[in-house]
Amino acid sequence: MAFSLTTGLAQKEFICDLPFCRVLFEDNADYPWIFLVPRKENVRNMLDLTTEERLTLMREIEICERALANIYHPTQTNVAMIGNKTPQLHVHIICRFKGDLYWPDTVWGGKSRPYLTTIKYQTIDRIKKEILSCQKLLS
Repeated sequence: MAFSLTTGLAQKEFICDLPFCRVLFEDNADYPWIFLVPRKENVRNMLDLTTEERLTLMREIEICERALANIYHPTQTNVAMIGNKTPQLHVHIICRFKGDLYWPDTVWGGKSRPYLTTIKYQTIDRIKKEILSCQKLLS
C-alpha cells in the first residue's frame, strides 16, 4: 500500500520530503509551524515504527528544528506528537517567542491568522532551503 496523508494533513502545504518524512507547512502567520509525517502507511503511534525508524524520525526532527531556529531564533521550539484529532503520526515543530499571542500557554485551539499568499510561498521556500542546508550539514 502506498503512503498517503489523512484528510487534515493532505490539506497542508508541501515543503519537501526527507528520507523518511514528508514536511508540511501550517498556514499560521503568528507562529512558524511545520509538521513531519513519516512516509509509512498505517502509522498512528510511535509504537508503529521500528527502532531504526524512530531514530531516523528523531534525526529528521533535529534537522527541521535547527532549520526553523536558524531562520527565526525563537525563545523556545515546541516539538509535539498528539494525534487525538488527526489519526496519523505527525510531529509538530512550532517556534514560540516570549510575548507571542499565547505565551506562555499552548497554541492548541487558539485562533490564527493565515499568511498573505505571496508571503506564504516565500516562507515555504525559505524553510525548504534551510531544511535542505541543515540536512547536508547534519548528514
